[in-house]
Amino acid sequence: QVQLVESGGGSAQAGGSLRLSCSASGDIYDSYCMGWFRQAPGKEREGVAALYTAGGSASYADSVKGRFTISQADTKNTLTLQMNSLKPEDTGMYYCVVSEVRAQICFVTTMVSLYSARGSAFGYWGQGTQVTVSS
Repeated sequence: QVQLVESGGGSAQAGGSLRLSCSASGDIYDSYCMGWFRQAPGKEREGVAALYTAGGSASYADSVKGRFTISQADTKNTLTLQMNSLKPEDTGMYYCVVSEVRAQICFVTTMVSLYSARGSAFGYWGQGTQVTVSS
């Protein structure tokens, strides 16, 4: 079992910044595909960003490209999402996910496809952290 705990959510003005963190514990391998999803009220969950922890390249949804940065923190098994130039449409519950997707295909599009096929049964999920951006 893998446990994920997200933190860092809150409220921000449009144009502002927030930094989310996800701490993983439990049966964690040395490297794995991690990512962030978000879900706005009344909307489907969507993939935001993905990263393979052993030096993989980051990938992003078009809606956040150039504004969000996914990275590993110095603390082991901690993933961060730096969100800059926030927009009201970034509002939602943000979830961290760990999966066994191989490094070669660890992209946000892969994770979105797998989530579409398997739902929450895909990977391990945190409880989520709320982000609210006001205009």
